[in-house]
Amino acid sequence: MLDSRMHSNRQLAERPDARLSVAPMMERTDRFCRYFLRLISRHTLLYTEMLTSAALLRGDRERLLAFDEAEHPVALQLGGSDPKEMAMAARIAEEHGFDEVNMNVGCPSKRVHAGRFGACLMAEPQRVAECVAAMDCAVGIPVTVKTRIGIDDQDSYEALAAFVERVAGHGCETFIIHARKAWLNGLSPKQNRDVPPLRYEFVQQLKQDFPHLRIVVNGGITSLDQVEHHLFRLDGVMIGREAYHNPYVLAAADRRIFGDHGMLATRREIVEAFLPYVARESARGTRLAHLTRHLTGLYFGEPGARAWRRALSELAVIDGASERNLLDAIPERRRDTPESAAA
Repeated sequence: MLDSRMHSNRQLAERPDARLSVAPMMERTDRFCRYFLRLISRHTLLYTEMLTSAALLRGDRERLLAFDEAEHPVALQLGGSDPKEMAMAARIAEEHGFDEVNMNVGCPSKRVHAGRFGACLMAEPQRVAECVAAMDCAVGIPVTVKTRIGIDDQDSYEALAAFVERVAGHGCETFIIHARKAWLNGLSPKQNRDVPPLRYEFVQQLKQDFPHLRIVVNGGITSLDQVEHHLFRLDGVMIGREAYHNPYVLAAADRRIFGDHGMLATRREIVEAFLPYVARESARGTRLAHLTRHLTGLYFGEPGARAWRRALSELAVIDGASERNLLDAIPERRRDTPESAAA
């Protein structure tokens, strides 16, 4: 088992283009969450929550696009369907220092559907292609697309391949494929993350048929073992909810996926490293609850996990609670060692 893993690590280390990322998640991957995740993995690509092009062009862009330099590499996900607006928003993202701009063609929510963006755009491949072309002409950073394998009854591999071919022909070289189709009517966004079956074979076939493209798989991936398995056939893997509910799953990613053999941090060391950031943000008026809510899963599956979650919940409503109180909340543990993450 160990020899097999060492062999796979060497193979992955020889592929500098192989990528691991954390999915954009609404009400999850804000700047506080991303800073915290960066303390766990130095190399994993992080994504913002989806921002609409309209909000970026007409809203408080300094607030919407704020991030810490430590978050790099970090990508902005955009929702929209107007090529001109998408190009302007992409240019703003580049000017603010983002490393990639990603177009959302995968969100199945009715609100998104009503705004004519997200997964419903799979039925309009030419419009997606035009948005990609406009963004690609406007910026020098990569323009990528995150999509499903299909929508409703448009769920054949042939339809997916035709969509990818059309969009790739207008400048997109990287596709992040959620390996489930989306039902635009009848299922909630939560159900659309679980109910439609995973079809990893569709994603693998895309890589075979379009070897010149970077194909990244998303959906149902919960461990680094699964990440390594997919990377033998594909160019990248995106982890979604597991990285939020169990963020320490990323602790060994730098070593196993990226070949960086620096020291693995314990959970306590991660909390300690987060304290100065909490202090800075608190001084700027950020409520402690906005920071600590992203830490609740740090001890997932470990002794003391429930006490940790309860302590964070209590801290969130205590007037005058500070970053130092986080240290007192850390559970006493027998197994808080880096080796548990590498296993």
